[in-house]
Amino acid sequence: MTVLVIAENDNQLIKPAVLNTLGAASQLSGDTHLLVAGSNAGSVLEQARKLAGVTKILYADAGHFENPVAEDLSRLILSLASEYEHILAPATSFGKNLLPRVAALIDVAQISDIVKIEADDTFVRPIYAGNAMAKIKSRDKTKVITVRATAFESIMDGNGAAPVVENLEAVSPSEKAVVSAQELTKTERPELTSASVVVSGGRGMGSGENFDILEKLADKLGAAVGASRAAVDSGYVPNDYQVGQTGKVVAPELYIAVGISGAIQHLAGMKDSKVIVAINKDPDAPIFSVADYGLVADLFEAIPEITESL
Repeated sequence: MTVLVIAENDNQLIKPAVLNTLGAASQLSGDTHLLVAGSNAGSVLEQARKLAGVTKILYADAGHFENPVAEDLSRLILSLASEYEHILAPATSFGKNLLPRVAALIDVAQISDIVKIEADDTFVRPIYAGNAMAKIKSRDKTKVITVRATAFESIMDGNGAAPVVENLEAVSPSEKAVVSAQELTKTERPELTSASVVVSGGRGMGSGENFDILEKLADKLGAAVGASRAAVDSGYVPNDYQVGQTGKVVAPELYIAVGISGAIQHLAGMKDSKVIVAINKDPDAPIFSVADYGLVADLFEAIPEITESL
């Protein structure tokens, strides 16, 4: 049996969630192959060579893979699919966009957002916003799976034994979908899904300008900044800040929820955090039911005091 992991990358670095996906792949039988698709992505290839457990790298270099669309990448994966029993990608926006198309082309049922592997054909995934777990046994010859990165340990660099590299002929670009422009949020803070500390704000922040006090606290802690869906929908912060069932799922060592009431949608994205601290002026806020530590206080007084004391 052989496992294919799709390496999400930006032509410079492999995304951290891929390392967790490789951790999941290591629990399956057989060799692990890594597909790297990009444009002038030599640095990604060099990083991939160092990853533990990867026995073969499939490398596709083409101009239209600089910002690959699912229409192109799925056809590339389809050309390889018959050789693999498992095809894995992280359950990020990238993986959620790509693998459903791959599963449809192969004509199999995708298994989404797994958090545990019990056997090569049996997986566990959350349902009902994480309030229940479903055990799924697949009889499909090829299992197409997205992996919840926070549920698996990331693999580390290997011992320097470079895997085999096979250069692939890239599929022709799609005429139906192209990337015309991108607007990326750049920050020096850690990526939300891989940060060990996350500070998130909710509707209680009142405005986007008020997130400045959270950013000062985050800078002191070396933390990423997140937000509830209510804060994102209110226009306080960009969509990529959103933590929750319809945003990003995080499980840091420390999660600080500020002005967040604790809707089920948000809890589904952060309740697996190791330590949860909630700050809210409403003592009956649902967030306190999952918090390890709770502070009933005005966040506009508490956060500056905490920041000053660090």
